[in-house]
Amino acid sequence: MQVDQSATAGLAGRLSRIARRYPSAAIGCVVLAVMILVGILAPFLGTVSPNELSLSRRLLPPSESAWFGTDGFGRDIYSRVLYGTHVSLFIGFTVAVLSAGIGLLVGLISGFVRPLDAVLMRITDGLMSIPSILLAIALMALIRGSVTTVIVAITIAEVPRVTRLVRSVVLTLREQVYVEAAVASGVRVPSIILRHILPNTVAPMMVQATYIFASAMIIEAALSFIGAGVPPDVPTWGNIMADGRSLWQIQASIVFIPAAFLSVTVLAVNMMGDGLRDALDPRLKRRV
Repeated sequence: MQVDQSATAGLAGRLSRIARRYPSAAIGCVVLAVMILVGILAPFLGTVSPNELSLSRRLLPPSESAWFGTDGFGRDIYSRVLYGTHVSLFIGFTVAVLSAGIGLLVGLISGFVRPLDAVLMRITDGLMSIPSILLAIALMALIRGSVTTVIVAITIAEVPRVTRLVRSVVLTLREQVYVEAAVASGVRVPSIILRHILPNTVAPMMVQATYIFASAMIIEAALSFIGAGVPPDVPTWGNIMADGRSLWQIQASIVFIPAAFLSVTVLAVNMMGDGLRDALDPRLKRRV
């Protein structure tokens, strides 16, 4: 029992030192953790079903019976925002993981396998020449709208960012003396990549993944806002804002509340990314 208490105290002390050294990352992690809990517990925190219609309760202002008011169809905005937290965070996280994984693989191959570099980089340059939101809109126009297709469309638009980043790191690392020594000693390329290249790409890729997380949530909201994202019956922050844009002058809270949730979440993710960058990059570490 004493061992457990000392281990807990040691962990708490370490977390406290990290929080003092990187306060922005700590704040971002706390806010993001709260948002994740809200999304997970949405079925228990919501007052009614997010798609329950009640024409007699249309456009109610915030009150005890409807904490955030109701929209033009009488749906409870509070419940819809909670469920929208779950969907928007899921899309952002999934896009970040997929983009990081695919971009890491392509970047490693492009940076270390010279014959494929030119081909892969020309494809990457072509995708990067199109703004992410326009590329996502074009892809969504070709396939049926759903959460899965939105994830696929945004992932395709975001992969080139990670690919370029990983390739640049690999090009720098493969010129290092220890890598050249490994090549000269006959070490196989897969072993060199796993032992010497891959570990040094994890830190910048993790930082980039946090920015992709935030960017994916913004793109999803923009797609849903213009009607090119997930179906309107799926509660996302973008869909909620889209439902309220024609009612802005009557009840601005329909747009303002989900926009505030989106802004706070994106800010928290970016703060966490900045803290990770400071913590993982030795040149940017702040000394206490």
